Amino acid sequence: MSGKRSRCSFSRLEVILIVCLVLMIALTVVLLVLHFLSKDTDGKCSYPSPLLQGQQEQGQHSSSSLGVDAQPGDSNNNIAQEAKYWVGVGRADCTGPVAQVPLMGYANPEQVGGGLLSRLYSRAFIVADPQRSKRLVFVSADIGMVSQRLRLEVLQQLRSKYGGLYGQDNVILSGTHTHSGPGGYFQYTLFWITSKGLIRPALSSIVNGIVKSIDIAHENMKRGRLFINRGTVENSQINRSPFSYLKNPESERNRYSSNTDKEMVVLKMVDEDGHELGLISWFAVHPVSMNNSNHLVNSDNVGYASYLFEQEKNKGMLPGEGSFVAAFASSNLGDVSSNTRGPFCASTGESCDNPQSSCPVGGAAMCMAQGPGKDMFESTRIIGQNLYLKAKELYEEASQEVTGPLSSAHQWVNMSDVSVELNATHRVKTCKPALGHSFAAGTIDGVGAFNFTQGSVEGDPFWDQIRDQLLGEPSNETKACHKPKPILFSTGEMTWPHPWHPDIVDVQIAAIGSLAILAVPGEFTTMSGRRLREAVKSEFDSHGTRGMNVVIAGLCNVYTHYITTYEEYQVQRYEAASTIYGPHTLSAYIQLYRGLAKAIALNATEELPRGPEPPLFNVTTLTLLPALGVESAPANKNFGDVLEEVRQEYREGEVAKVTFVGGNPRNSAENATEHNFLTVEKYSSISSSWRAVLNDASWDTRFYWSKGSRGQSNVTIEWHIPAGAEPGVYRLRYFGHYKKRLLLLGTVTVPFEGSSSAFHVAAP
Repeated sequence: MSGKRSRCSFSRLEVILIVCLVLMIALTVVLLVLHFLSKDTDGKCSYPSPLLQGQQEQGQHSSSSLGVDAQPGDSNNNIAQEAKYWVGVGRADCTGPVAQVPLMGYANPEQVGGGLLSRLYSRAFIVADPQRSKRLVFVSADIGMVSQRLRLEVLQQLRSKYGGLYGQDNVILSGTHTHSGPGGYFQYTLFWITSKGLIRPALSSIVNGIVKSIDIAHENMKRGRLFINRGTVENSQINRSPFSYLKNPESERNRYSSNTDKEMVVLKMVDEDGHELGLISWFAVHPVSMNNSNHLVNSDNVGYASYLFEQEKNKGMLPGEGSFVAAFASSNLGDVSSNTRGPFCASTGESCDNPQSSCPVGGAAMCMAQGPGKDMFESTRIIGQNLYLKAKELYEEASQEVTGPLSSAHQWVNMSDVSVELNATHRVKTCKPALGHSFAAGTIDGVGAFNFTQGSVEGDPFWDQIRDQLLGEPSNETKACHKPKPILFSTGEMTWPHPWHPDIVDVQIAAIGSLAILAVPGEFTTMSGRRLREAVKSEFDSHGTRGMNVVIAGLCNVYTHYITTYEEYQVQRYEAASTIYGPHTLSAYIQLYRGLAKAIALNATEELPRGPEPPLFNVTTLTLLPALGVESAPANKNFGDVLEEVRQEYREGEVAKVTFVGGNPRNSAENATEHNFLTVEKYSSISSSWRAVLNDASWDTRFYWSKGSRGQSNVTIEWHIPAGAEPGVYRLRYFGHYKKRLLLLGTVTVPFEGSSSAFHVAAP
């Protein structure tokens, strides 16, 4: 047998060739899989969620973009049939500078940030349909509204990170509409007037916070289920323009029990094992419990509702920590106030609930609405708690599961030139943007200035002459288009140094099974929102997609002020004067959103015209915000030293208070340092150590900054000790930054900290 080779043996060369062939086949298969499953239509690689990658390594079915549902014969097939989607939630800080920056909302140049009541957060939710390789992103951010520049910069960052996975078609950015967040993140000239131009640290904080919240949601995708529920919220809102609402047809008004939408819609999210992930609540109310005398950055009543819900679900965690995310998002809140006691004259105390919202003494400037509490802080708590309690009830009882495919439809539209078909014989058009005289009157939530009043259907010769001299007279065409609005600012015809208002506007619908989210670029009034919802639902019904739950998400993607009904427009109160595209704005939006709904129902979203892309102006250097200078401490003092000490003992209901040698809080924000300005710490005799029990995101703490002379400033920290506070030994700590000059290197930012003396909280 010697010299003969066994049939099953191979030479060394044959073995090498076989191994090479196997490796080549394996490599080819891998490359083909990556090529066909991991590329989007632009040819850029998509980025899988790490959780999906991990499951693939464990032998579960997944693909790089979304994963695929379990196939027949898979041991996890039953679970896959129950968990229809992949769900991810994320939360990130987007507070930004809390000092010297004008607050966005009331357009009051004197309302400048001087501290912090609560941190602002971006809350992101991602839902993925693995069978159809679709994703949707909804973000609710604690900001006044989403500006066009903000959205464009967020989309740029997402594109650089994820290729075509997240873009304008499937990302919705919504502002909660707090009136107590930093401004300065707009590119259109009108918004610079009260915001001191474009403030890059404020813009960057919001952009980075939104992107980070999406990153966190992306990285924590899980198989999950969605449930929807709805219910009525009482004692939390009034219509602040009831005289406008009454102009709507009586037959239409008779279909509703109230002149506000009292319904809250809650979307509950759990993973495949039933573990809680988060919720989105949509409800129509203005977050204006904190009035225009406030100087503390905060998220107002809806933010307080989020705070309460997240503190309950993330037990043992400090505010801003924990995996459960609760967003209380805006809806059609245009004429809806949270100041439930209504308008009263500050001068006399009598009601000023009249068509002009004017007082006998002092005129419109004296007419202010009041919340349910003894002050704006208590009113914020009351309204926020009402929202939280209803959302909690709806969340716990949610049993209607949301199922079905994901879809999204988006267009850019030139809203200054939309042709609207009212009926078979009548066609109208929208107008170039313009604001009416009543815009300057403000509202009962935040009054305007000078002698402007709501309900002005005639111009004022004095102000018109000043406008003509400084800004130019509106064209006859624009005047005629906007009638009966008397134009104060013809912003669509004002282009220096850049356009004053946007022409190109986003319209967008995202559908998650039976839930349709209408992302609207402004503040729809109560009846405007009702008409839009009904029109979209009717469009879905007429094309075979019945039973859709249609919700409005307000202040999304770009800000275009208000949208009233045609009838409300005739009255020209503040909301109508701020309907910038003219009397047929609502009709135009209804026509556009019906088109989006039809495209979704017919699975024809790819056929929608993309529309004209919005501009991105080079305005990064246009700011009037004072530069940060070198700071100093008083003689014989250091940064962080105590100037006014706490008392030795407090009881619940009292305020523990300490004042430090401070630094400008902008030093912290502008150096992108994520930290707390303060903590409340409790001493443990068992471990002989201090533990933080509250931080500057807690609603019981307040952080005040005041600027002194010669580069000096003070910081005061307050802890409003609540009922039920645990007795014990506490201290208040302060963390800040100051700017120091070096001889050769210019200036540097130096961190520091300070601490109060220990004090005792006694038992009640």
